[in-house]
Amino acid sequence: MSIPNAGRRKIRPTHPGAMLREDFLPEYGLTVSALAEALGVSRQTMSELLRERRAVGPEMALRLSRLFSNSPEFWLNAQRAVDLWDAAKALKGRVERIKPLRVRAAMALRIKAGDPEFAATMNTAERFLNRYRNALRNLAK
Repeated sequence: MSIPNAGRRKIRPTHPGAMLREDFLPEYGLTVSALAEALGVSRQTMSELLRERRAVGPEMALRLSRLFSNSPEFWLNAQRAVDLWDAAKALKGRVERIKPLRVRAAMALRIKAGDPEFAATMNTAERFLNRYRNALRNLAK
């Protein structure tokens, strides 16, 4: 299940490098060299990130979150927003041509095709639900 996003962003999300360059460096009075040293990375790596030529990965997100006392998710979510924006622009109308499947239609296709893996998954799910219901009944007693 998903929640439809009614509006599309008109401008590109802020790159984490721009956040560092515009907000964090001046606020903390850091230079590129000092930031690189504090994070334990090369000045070139830091410079590429600040110029938005490098993405923030999990390792860098952990380093930044430790240094600035925020969460790695803050940095990764900022990078993800930029990556999704860039991918949407690169794909343009190709994604819109994909017709969404409805869950029942997808299940019907798999059942009709006789997918043994799907049947096994459904049997496992049914057994789990039955055990869960029985456990709840036993707790209620």
